[in-house]
Amino acid sequence: MTVKTTLSFTDRHHRFLTEKVDAGVFASQSALVAAALEQMIQDEEEREVALGALADEIRGRLQTPRDAFLDVDGAFARARARASQGAG
Repeated sequence: MTVKTTLSFTDRHHRFLTEKVDAGVFASQSALVAAALEQMIQDEEEREVALGALADEIRGRLQTPRDAFLDVDGAFARARARASQGAG
């Protein structure tokens, strides 16, 4: 379904719309606005997926027992030792 609506643009936005349509990048200003909205929808959906994955990772890490935590001092000491061996 298509809905007719009225939109207002700044001069800058209108110039951009006109340039893209005149260059043949989009068939019409409506097509360009629709493409921009679709991109925004896709970006928002991807952001939600990423935030969900991050939340799952945080929940999983919160359930990690303390004895399974990484020994940071030991990890950095091993990394420094490997780096100094490689630099020599």
